[in-house]
Amino acid sequence: MKRAVFPGSFDPITLGHYDIIERSLSLFDEIILAIGINADKKYMFPLEKRKKFIEDAFENEPKIKVKTYKGLTVDFCQKENAQFILRGLRNPADFEFEKAIAHTNRKLSQIETVFLLTSSGKSYISSSIVRDVIRNKGDYTGLVPDSVRVK
Repeated sequence: MKRAVFPGSFDPITLGHYDIIERSLSLFDEIILAIGINADKKYMFPLEKRKKFIEDAFENEPKIKVKTYKGLTVDFCQKENAQFILRGLRNPADFEFEKAIAHTNRKLSQIETVFLLTSSGKSYISSSIVRDVIRNKGDYTGLVPDSVRVK
């Protein structure tokens, strides 16, 4: 079984994330959307809300599992018997940052990182931009899956 872990904070999940996940379904038998827990990070949405956004977005996709984890992603991958880490790339800066992480993960555990380019119409979307739009009462609905609704 080809199992991949797509790690992130997903604060919140965006259409950029959704694009990468949807396009990777044909590559893997199972994809674990792994919400990392970092006590030092200040999140807009609580963990359970972020998890629900994702579960609702993929409720009809049996290949998707949603889990949370603390610590190193490679340790989580080993625990889940995942052979791959899935990452999305929006721009050259993402690549340089993600390349360093991928090399480190490979050194630590021999795990392979698979990169997918975000579709051109979604490459400008980031969680930080979405949070800024939400904070400023803008229309964020074209940036996130329908499951993400802030009241």
